[in-house]
Amino acid sequence: MKNLSKYRDLGILIIRLGIGAMMLTHGVPKLLGGVDTWEKVGSSMGIFGIHFLPVVWGFLAAATETVGSILLILGLWTRPACLLLAFTMLVALSKHLAQGDGLSGASHAIEFFCVYLGLLFIGPGKYSVDKR
Repeated sequence: MKNLSKYRDLGILIIRLGIGAMMLTHGVPKLLGGVDTWEKVGSSMGIFGIHFLPVVWGFLAAATETVGSILLILGLWTRPACLLLAFTMLVALSKHLAQGDGLSGASHAIEFFCVYLGLLFIGPGKYSVDKR
């Protein structure tokens, strides 16, 4: 097991690919859902007292989930993408908790939030477009 640490970058790649692909399954339908979907998603900002432009907020969330996931998979602008994705998950988990879904209802958003926050600090690893 000690030798596995030399495959750290492969582990990060697996996390980026898996999490990015799974979030794409959430983002693409929202992005393609159009104005009605964006308004519904954007209304989540109401829990923070932000009730203006729900269509814009919803579009931004859908675009972040879609484009951010693609960037995460590629390992391109990974840290900014993770920051935006973490914020999107913070809104989602706050919405679930505010509507009384409890931890089990918010768990998916909490898990993604933790992964994005972790990747924000770790970075994309050497198997990425960002590699320097």
